[in-house]
Amino acid sequence: MDRRWEYQTTVVVLCTLAFFATMVARLVISPVVPDVVDAFDSSNSMIGLALTGLWMAYACAQFPSGVLAGRYGERVVILAAIGLTAVASTLLALSPSMPVFIVLTIVLGVVAGLHYSVATTLLTREFDNVGTAIGLHNSGAPLAGLLAPIVAAAVSAWIDWRVSIALGALVALPIFALFASNVRPTEPRRPDQPLSERFALGPVVQLLSRPQIAFTALLAILCEFVWQATASFLPTFLIAHLGYSTGLASALFSAYFVVHGVTQPGIGALSDRFGREVVTAVCAAFGIGGYGLLLAGPSLGVTLLAILLVGTGMSWSAALLPRFMDNLSAEERSAGFGLVRTTYMVISATGSAVVGAIADLAGWSAAFGVFVVFLSLVCAALIVNRTFDLGL
Repeated sequence: MDRRWEYQTTVVVLCTLAFFATMVARLVISPVVPDVVDAFDSSNSMIGLALTGLWMAYACAQFPSGVLAGRYGERVVILAAIGLTAVASTLLALSPSMPVFIVLTIVLGVVAGLHYSVATTLLTREFDNVGTAIGLHNSGAPLAGLLAPIVAAAVSAWIDWRVSIALGALVALPIFALFASNVRPTEPRRPDQPLSERFALGPVVQLLSRPQIAFTALLAILCEFVWQATASFLPTFLIAHLGYSTGLASALFSAYFVVHGVTQPGIGALSDRFGREVVTAVCAAFGIGGYGLLLAGPSLGVTLLAILLVGTGMSWSAALLPRFMDNLSAEERSAGFGLVRTTYMVISATGSAVVGAIADLAGWSAAFGVFVVFLSLVCAALIVNRTFDLGL
């Protein structure tokens, strides 16, 4: 067997497992929210504040993680992300009060957020087919989305909610050991540049204002907005708009994650072969069709087809995110990709709040209709860029 291919396989598998670990640590919280509220005599609004803080902190950590990788190397930062996720999960499980729980939840978001951008940069070092590698790596998140809530809910019912949250540490520790023992040290891209220079405002603005980067970021904002809101409200939509039972809605939500996870590697490979723009547009078109069928919802069979289309469409990141890498130099990738990821994720994090407000004011048809509009804008922008050769 080719030793380089064997090592590449090791790196992508362990990066995927690391992503899985950091995602599990975040996802095991939601199923035990009622138990946390009861334990601390708190409220859903306080838990909501903690979870909002977690995801915002996760988004904000993307840029600093890239800067740190440029200074110290990707392997060190990824190990820090996995190890500190284990520590934060353990401390969160031991929280003595609601204020401490909120603070530690936000800390968990920060340390878990150190992983993704840096791992993506590491994969670009090892692979020529970047889309395929990113697609494989991205599958760690939907796998966690499928398994973590189910296991956390069961453990909470059988033992205690604190043990459910501690699952984040139990998953992260063996993956930390595997990564440390099997991934070679990586040479930092900018070991001597002061960190203060990397955070200077001028270079940040210059990078974000590049036409290709700005255009890709705009597409990512629209797509990520839809992804975030779908992850937050798809089960509620299936119950409130289509009248499905909680059990069936949960099963369909799990099916969405399965499709999402299975299609990521294929979407990435297709983007390597046929181009980022073409495959991103196809994903958006799948999403438009899927959400359109959900809004129609005449039967369970149609809903299943819709879930298949939506799950595939929401795998857009395996095609679109490599476009950032295509437009960044090797020296820029760690911090540059982290910067654009922080930018589009922070803006898109409003998706859940906006869609929830629209649902309250105008109903679920209007709320999910926003997804069709946003994905149509993505398709239109890509078609115009290609038709008129705008070079964006």
